[in-house]
Amino acid sequence: MPVRLLSDVVANRIAAGEVVERPASVVKELAENALDAGARRIEIALDGGGARLIRVVDDGCGMDAEDLTLAVERFATSKISSDDDLAGVATMGFRGEALPSIGAVSRLAIETRTADAPHGWRLTVEAGAKSAPEPAALRKGTRIEVRDLFFATPARAKFLKSDRAEAQAAADVVRRLALSAPTVDWTLVVEDRTLRFPAVADDDAGRAERLAQVLGAETAGAVAPVEARRGHAMVAGHIGLAHLHRAGSSAIHLSVNGRPVRDRLLVGALKAAYQDVMPRDRWPVAALDIRVGAGEVDVNVHPTKAEVRFRDPGLIRGLLISTVRAALADSGPQPYAAGGAEIARFVARAPYPHGGVHGPETQSRPGARWGGSSGGGFASPAQAAFAVDLMDLPPAANVADNAALDDGLARPLGAAKAHLHATYVLAETSDGVVLVDAHAAHERLTYEELKRLRARSGVPRQELLVPDVVDLDPADAERVLAAADDLLALGLAVEPFGAGAILIRATPAPLGPCDAAALVRDLAETLRESVAESAPFARKLDLILATVACHGSVRAGRRLKPDEMNALLRAIEAEPAASTCNHGRPTFVRLSVGDLEKLFGRR
Repeated sequence: MPVRLLSDVVANRIAAGEVVERPASVVKELAENALDAGARRIEIALDGGGARLIRVVDDGCGMDAEDLTLAVERFATSKISSDDDLAGVATMGFRGEALPSIGAVSRLAIETRTADAPHGWRLTVEAGAKSAPEPAALRKGTRIEVRDLFFATPARAKFLKSDRAEAQAAADVVRRLALSAPTVDWTLVVEDRTLRFPAVADDDAGRAERLAQVLGAETAGAVAPVEARRGHAMVAGHIGLAHLHRAGSSAIHLSVNGRPVRDRLLVGALKAAYQDVMPRDRWPVAALDIRVGAGEVDVNVHPTKAEVRFRDPGLIRGLLISTVRAALADSGPQPYAAGGAEIARFVARAPYPHGGVHGPETQSRPGARWGGSSGGGFASPAQAAFAVDLMDLPPAANVADNAALDDGLARPLGAAKAHLHATYVLAETSDGVVLVDAHAAHERLTYEELKRLRARSGVPRQELLVPDVVDLDPADAERVLAAADDLLALGLAVEPFGAGAILIRATPAPLGPCDAAALVRDLAETLRESVAESAPFARKLDLILATVACHGSVRAGRRLKPDEMNALLRAIEAEPAASTCNHGRPTFVRLSVGDLEKLFGRR
């Protein structure tokens, strides 16, 4: 067949396949155009998830008749004035593809008016066929309606999801844009539901307020502002503290020079920054904007402009990781945010023992347990985990004197009162109580100390009087021996001792007496997992160190003395990362007096 040029209509429909993937793509393109026009109020309405109708109204600068005519032509844009401007694009849009692509697959109507014009102008595009502009009555700004999306390309319409799913995708676009443009008033109307993000000040307080608007009130008090600069790059915004996390990455909102992006480099760097303080299967909350100079980032990677390429990706990754880790360290240890509320809901669902709090059969005898076999109580094993034998509580005489008690109460984690089930430390504060998982907290403290020793001069070793031998799977033994030099820097000396056998000559001195064989077995498993997930070398060392720290921590089942419990509380207060253990689980939960009053029906 002979080579021939495609018609403009067909070319536009092909281009539309890249730019307009679904209704959310249209919302994104039109909203970005509104931002480029200087809009301070943007209203978006959807019908049928956007497939039947998308309406975007803004109060931006508007267009005259000549600009309106050119705006629906391919590669016509007001964002680039010369051939050299592409390297320093500072606007949201610049390719000149959005409006003609939308018009090629839908019924598009544009009404627009500039501030000094006596009237506005209206133009329509239907399946690529354009009308001439005609006068229209409207206030300053632009109003765009997109009806019957993909009616001109029925094959693409078959790939749309349900109205609800498409509307949710569009709402996600609006949320991301609202975070990147906090001074703009955003409204999204989906049939009878309205999503509103009022404009806020462009400062730390305002951006924190916008984050709460978008992600919910749970972020209030659980995020920290960040701002740092390195070379020609800068990062600013808010990050969630370690206890604020989600099951997926949907709460990570990143932008580059104000442009919302989905970039694997940035998301991976953010995940790496939280790797020691958050469960591995959880994702942080963040709203960050990376600023780089013109020419340091390529935004012309994909027609949707959702991907970028940095000239120096290592710089950006390092800046992001160091900034986030510094902010988490500065925030200090924070209690598990939902702890009190979850316990309150848990108790509220459980029946009171023997029919009520004030009944004569309420368990009032000393030493009684909640959830015993005498009826009522907490029936399930999960509920029974909260049972407390009052006879196990250490007497008040364990506290040296009233002055020491008063000093402890004034501390953030209070004064130790009891060691419950040989696992949890109960402490009293001036405004409530704190419950600490002793092993998890001590594991974090040991881990951080080992990291400091490694960074200074290596972890000191304790030579074994009688070397220990451990038998492993041959492949596991090879992995351990391959890491022998790294393990030596961490205080563990190993050498081969036959097929699948390893001789242990020294263990990390900070651990004191420990089960060397069990330590090496756990290290072998850690190394096996790190190979399976292709973890980088630095991450492998941290995983090894975390395993070592676990073996040197207070074990559940060991009774702690009052002095030991108070020393643990003071150490947690002094360690910024002590909110979570090495695996990201919370180390302590705080209950305020108000929480306690709710538990017992006093409020």
